[in-house]
Formats: sequence, C-alpha cells, structure tokens
Amino acid sequence: MSGTIGIVGVGNMGGGMAARLLACGWQVRACDLVPQKVSALVHLGATAAATPAQAARGADALVVAVVDAAQAEAVLFGPGGAAAALAPGRAVLLCPTIAPQDVERLAARLAEAGLAAIDAPMSGGPARARDGTMSLMVACPDPVVDANRELLAALSSKVFRVGERAGDGARTKLVNNLLAAVNLAGAAEAIALAERLGLDAARTLEVIAQSSGQSWIGTDRMRRALAGDYAPRAHVSLLHKDTRLALEAARGAGFEARLGALAHEAFARAVAEGRADLDDAVLLELFRRP
Repeated sequence: MSGTIGIVGVGNMGGGMAARLLACGWQVRACDLVPQKVSALVHLGATAAATPAQAARGADALVVAVVDAAQAEAVLFGPGGAAAALAPGRAVLLCPTIAPQDVERLAARLAEAGLAAIDAPMSGGPARARDGTMSLMVACPDPVVDANRELLAALSSKVFRVGERAGDGARTKLVNNLLAAVNLAGAAEAIALAERLGLDAARTLEVIAQSSGQSWIGTDRMRRALAGDYAPRAHVSLLHKDTRLALEAARGAGFEARLGALAHEAFARAVAEGRADLDDAVLLELFRRP
C-alpha cells in the first residue's frame, strides 16, 4: 500500500524519512524553510509545498519533523498551518524531541480539530532514516496505529509501541537521549585519555568498539572526530536541548540525574564556545584540552 504523505521539516531526519517513503512508492509533499532541502527531494520525485497547509491538503497523514515544540505548534496551528488543511480523522506524526507536556498539549489541540496524534519521536540518524532502520517510539491509541500501520512500517523496521498515552513516546525518547549524551561524553573523555596516555586513539577506539566499553553513539561519533569530520549530522544544539528537557522531566518526577547533568554541562560548554551548529562529535575537542 502507498499513499500521499506531507512532511514538514525535511532536514537531516525528515529528509531521510521523505527519501525512504519515495523509495517505497509513496507520494511525498515536502515543506521546509530551506528551499534547497525541498529541491533535493523534488529531484527524487517529491512535490514541493510552499506552506504546511499545502503539504497537508489531501494527504493521508502528516509527518512533523521540525526541531522544537514552538516550531511544531506553528506548523500545525500558525498562519498557513497544516491542521486546518487535513481531512478529519487523519493522523499527525509528532517526531521532534520535545517535552512530554508539549506533546500532550498538541495532541489535545489536534483531537479538538478531529485529527489523531501519533507521538512518534525518532532515533538513529539520517542514514537509518533513509534506509528505514531508525527507531520510532510510538504512543497513541491502538486504532490509530492500526489505521497507519503501513506508513509506520515503511518508515521504520523498528517501531516500538511504548503505550497509548500521548507523551510516553517523548518520555521514552528523553530517557534514550539522556543515555546517548552520557555515552557520547564518556566516549569523548575516554578517547582524550587514551591520547594523553600516548595510545593510538583510532586503534584504541577499535578495541572499545569490540569490547565492554562499546556504545553505538560513542563509536560512530569518535570515528568522525578522529577524522576531523564535524560536518553536522546531529548538531551539538540538539543533545544540548534534549538533555535539558530530560533533566526537566527528571526533576518533575523527583529524580536526580547526576550523570545526565554532567553530560548536559559538556554540551552546554560546547554551545557556549560557539559549536552549537557543529556535529556533536566535536565534544572530543573539549575533552582534549587540559
């Protein structure tokens, strides 16, 4: 089965999702503030949409893959917003990493408009989004999943049903990303230590990658860092935001995330030094300094 999907926000992850759907035979209407991102997908067969409303009109579902809650709200309910253009009963996949209470609020507004919200944050990076192996953490009522099963399966071979309550997808993603940040900061510190001890960093990383210290994000990012490759696949600003949101959620639950706070400090330092728009592999440079 295939249909027409609107995607608003076709950057690294949204663009990967759009390319995946096009390869699977779906029609895609792509909308983004950066025209070049849309043009790249038009070359693959997508249709350009000038506004979120144009992306949504006549679509079988809408994917929102912007950065934060303010952008998601503007896409759905601002001028030229998508919510008013979607047919009743259609689903909106909320894919950004945002606070659970923001997901709950957006889901309630969508329900008032006769639309179904799928709390569906994603993880895995652009390459996995393109090949359909990224993770989707899905929270929504079972009938909504059933109605959109083909779309979810096309987007990801790793769809995790984490519950029916709006916001539980966001909660799961924040827990995941807090651990990712801890692992990345730990990997950067370990490789910096290896260099200080006079070890070959690349060789040490290969040992770690096959041993008990291995983490996917640590290996992936440190390989890029050792090559001096900081072209952004995942900006520093994203894990800076995500760790902040995770710590806020932890405080709201009466939980003290000590390691998470240390990881957040590392990302905050990188942002303060003007590295927000670089790949988060750049953390290695921070730990290399005395």
